[in-house]
Amino acid sequence: MKIAVLIFLLLLSPLHASANSSAPLYGIEFPPYNTAVADSGCDGKLLGEEEELARRTPSLKLHMTHRSAAADAAAVGTTRKDSFLDSAKKDAIRIDTMRTRQVTLSGRRTTASSSPRRALSERLVATVESGVAIGSGEYLVDVYVGTPPRRFQLIMDTGSDLNWLQCAPCLDCFEQRGPVFDPAASTSYRNVTCGDKRCGLVSPPTAAPRSCRSPRSDPCPYFYWYGDQSNTTGDLALEAFTVNLTAAGATRRVDGVAFGCGHWNRGLFHGAAGLLGLGRGPLSFASQLRGVYGHAFSYCLVDHGSAVGSKIVFGDDNVLLAHPQLNYTAFAPATADSADTFYYVRLKAILVGGEILNISTETLGVAKDGSGGTIIDSGTTLSYFPDPAYQVIRQAFVDRMDKTYPLIADFPVLSPCYNVSGVENREVPEFSLLFTDGAVWDFPAENYFIQLEPDIMCLAVLGTPRSAMSIIGNYQQQNFHVLYDLQNNRLGFAPRRCAEV
Repeated sequence: MKIAVLIFLLLLSPLHASANSSAPLYGIEFPPYNTAVADSGCDGKLLGEEEELARRTPSLKLHMTHRSAAADAAAVGTTRKDSFLDSAKKDAIRIDTMRTRQVTLSGRRTTASSSPRRALSERLVATVESGVAIGSGEYLVDVYVGTPPRRFQLIMDTGSDLNWLQCAPCLDCFEQRGPVFDPAASTSYRNVTCGDKRCGLVSPPTAAPRSCRSPRSDPCPYFYWYGDQSNTTGDLALEAFTVNLTAAGATRRVDGVAFGCGHWNRGLFHGAAGLLGLGRGPLSFASQLRGVYGHAFSYCLVDHGSAVGSKIVFGDDNVLLAHPQLNYTAFAPATADSADTFYYVRLKAILVGGEILNISTETLGVAKDGSGGTIIDSGTTLSYFPDPAYQVIRQAFVDRMDKTYPLIADFPVLSPCYNVSGVENREVPEFSLLFTDGAVWDFPAENYFIQLEPDIMCLAVLGTPRSAMSIIGNYQQQNFHVLYDLQNNRLGFAPRRCAEV
């Protein structure tokens, strides 16, 4: 069952960057918007700028699909319990990945120019499909790449930056649905050269350090890793990306998107063709598009298991901005002690049953080595807190839970779990997050308790090692419209029926 996969796109003129380019770099270097805009359908037909502006919608909306739903539908005998326990296992791998990247990247960020560029008053909205891959309950997007455009399904990930596809010749690749991308079959494919300043945004392969004898012609090899043994190696390139919009038959095309053309790829990306990065770094898809659709994107995730698709919006969503319950909390500023890929927020306290729990600020903060802190992440299913905080949270629920619900001992992975047989109106203590700027995120019970069997429900929160970061996962975000306001450096959230967005 698909939740909704996204992809957002509009159209930028092709990039012709060189080593001597002096244009400002904010995120990725893009030229001014020009007349090239793809018509409905994937035939590459172009419209003039005036005609396009006349019919342009205020934003770009895309469908997303939750990949685990599709996988569950195909798996005979798979239960909701099996699915979530599997997600928890994958979360563990993903968290180890992010922990490794967090510490390794501390203090090694690329500074991008903050020179403003006038954004068009358009937004991109797509449907997102829920998925499986790099770690857990990821969301997938249908993207058409190249000229002529060919369809590929990519994982949406706010926890990484690089966009990449498995590419021919595929020298060491994982199994995916459908053929890999073939650069030779596309007339719009171009390698980024080693002298291009964008080449400095990716790491070279460790086994073969990058040489650059001809800065204007030699390719830019890259290596991008995800912590465990998941990684992609290939050439940094530019290509046209086209996406289906939520409107029937409508598409948008973006030329000159920087992406990794991966010839060696390993890891937990089973079935997908690659990954679409939405992180804070300059190579992410969100960073590359923000000069066109505005410095904001948002998504609204329907409940896990829903047959309705989720949505992702690039640009402003006027309904969301007018929502009376829209709250904001500032993103933590990027420092030399934290990785610049992740969206950090400043968590001050955790409340259960309306009471602030006795958890030290050091447990929730960023340590000197760059570890710790709190991020919001679309690719992690459950929510996680350092083990000292988790033990306090767990005990708070045990102490405040209705004693008529028998506690289930030794239930795998999740705890506490309760037998709620015969109880129609199930009541649980309230759960909230308090941020340092005073913002409070209150969650409905269905966002932090999971009913894994007809008579069993469990707390959808787990602990991580003492030095690990806290993560607000996608299960806790369901039926909230979550806004990444990059212009004002803040996170927005408002309760919303995501199936109606």
